[in-house]
Amino acid sequence: VQLQAYGGGLVQAGGSLRLSCVASGRTFSPYIMGWFRQFPGKKREFVAFRSWSAGNMYCADSVKGRFTISRDNDKSNLQMNSLKPEDTAVYYCAARTHTSYSSTGHRSENDYNYWGQGTQVTVSS
Repeated sequence: VQLQAYGGGLVQAGGSLRLSCVASGRTFSPYIMGWFRQFPGKKREFVAFRSWSAGNMYCADSVKGRFTISRDNDKSNLQMNSLKPEDTAVYYCAARTHTSYSSTGHRSENDYNYWGQGTQVTVSS
């Protein structure tokens, strides 16, 4: 299974972007789909996750109220509104296929076993 994230680009502060993530390779039914981002020289940080079937979702405090994670058939989407320059990062989608308990609430990159290649989001001031 390969995940492909797309939709990144350059946008002005206050603008919006919609990232999407699709899987290819075989029929894929993850347990959790997540989004992370990575700033230059930093580790990846959690942005949002959504339970694929149940629909439970959670967003990091830094993006709450501005970003929304959703599912559109076989795509995971991250709608990003009111973007700020500090949102500039490479965004990754990730999938967790095992249903075992997560002590981090699916907010650690170690919770995920499939990753997309990343898509750059740049927000200009």
